[in-house]
Amino acid sequence: MELTPEVQGSNLQAFEAAYLWEFFHNITTAIMQRRMLSKEDEAAVGADEVEVRREDQDKINRFSRLHQREIGLEDELKSKHKEKEDLDDVSGELELADEDDMIPYKIGDSFISLPLPEVQELLTKSTESIEGEVTMVEEKLSIIREEMTQLKVELYARFGRSINLET
Repeated sequence: MELTPEVQGSNLQAFEAAYLWEFFHNITTAIMQRRMLSKEDEAAVGADEVEVRREDQDKINRFSRLHQREIGLEDELKSKHKEKEDLDDVSGELELADEDDMIPYKIGDSFISLPLPEVQELLTKSTESIEGEVTMVEEKLSIIREEMTQLKVELYARFGRSINLET
């Protein structure tokens, strides 16, 4: 049989298809082996399996809700710290300004020109307000983390290694 360009092309395509199939098969097999439990782990899971009661499920759900709230509060805390840092930067810049200068101060969506001492006073109030908000968020986070720790203790005592509550 003479190898025409069409025959050569189809042989090449068949070779490429076979090579790709083997390549993806090997990758898939390797991934599945990493995901699968070892024989010892599989035996251990079945041996110490604990029934999940309604109160256990309620605790798991409570932990999940607290974890989500913790994530939201951590984001809010980062935002408040950034806002406070920005206010501190502005205060530092205003120390270099002239006493007689009119400074544009943002109120809502608009800027109002105010004398330097008034702007510094407003910035001080804003900074104090942000510090209070930061303290409040940190207190909420502390309360949430305490409750999460208590739930972890209770759930790990009941389920051992069968449950993963690490966040």
